[in-house]
Amino acid sequence: MKEAILYHLKQVHDRIESACTLSGRSTSDVQLLLATKTVPADKIRIAIEAGAALIGENKVQELRDKSFDLKDLKIERHFIGHLQTNKVKEVLKYVSCIQSLDRFNLAAALDQQLQKEGRQIDVFIQVNTSFEESKFGLAPNEVISFIKEIKKYDTLNIKGLMTIGLLDVEKEKMRPSLRLLRTIRDQIYTEGIDGIGDLKLSMGMSQDLELAVAEGSNLVRIGTSVFGNRFLGKELWNENIAE
Repeated sequence: MKEAILYHLKQVHDRIESACTLSGRSTSDVQLLLATKTVPADKIRIAIEAGAALIGENKVQELRDKSFDLKDLKIERHFIGHLQTNKVKEVLKYVSCIQSLDRFNLAAALDQQLQKEGRQIDVFIQVNTSFEESKFGLAPNEVISFIKEIKKYDTLNIKGLMTIGLLDVEKEKMRPSLRLLRTIRDQIYTEGIDGIGDLKLSMGMSQDLELAVAEGSNLVRIGTSVFGNRFLGKELWNENIAE
């Protein structure tokens, strides 16, 4: 098991490096996040001990359980799944970033809890760039007004945009949904919103890593290519499957 994980982890790093070279980008511009949904702690430990610095979880219960199992290791954690407002207090115990902020009531719930704790947290705005009902996220034309509204919350540091691109057997059909996130980011810049600096793009998974890097991704979320296939068919990206 260890040898396989180490081998596949190196392969992913090689893919990122090759994609950056082809796109004329520096590898320092693209960070690897290991998506660890359903991955047991012992497998995650192998990757962390091999140098993995960032993991992302989709479910609060998994996040809690694995945080305990891996408490002796230094690792940054992001929450990358659909977050229910009644789980805000729990999730904030474990993560430095919420990558799936996509509605006002969630922003308000985060702010309320963070105000109590006297701290801030980084957030990414999730955008549904593939326009699929199976995915959460704001409609592209809602993003700018959403950002302007949640800027009133000093507890939320807007660090970037996140999307799950269209996954299709034909690679070029995946590209438009990834390119759209970069376009939205550029539109945000033209608005000149106070307090909005360099926005990172979180996009790209095992199937579309190279396309995502070519379209400007700064953070790729990889699970299957390191830990093996854990899902059947479109369950890999169907967010409406119960948590």
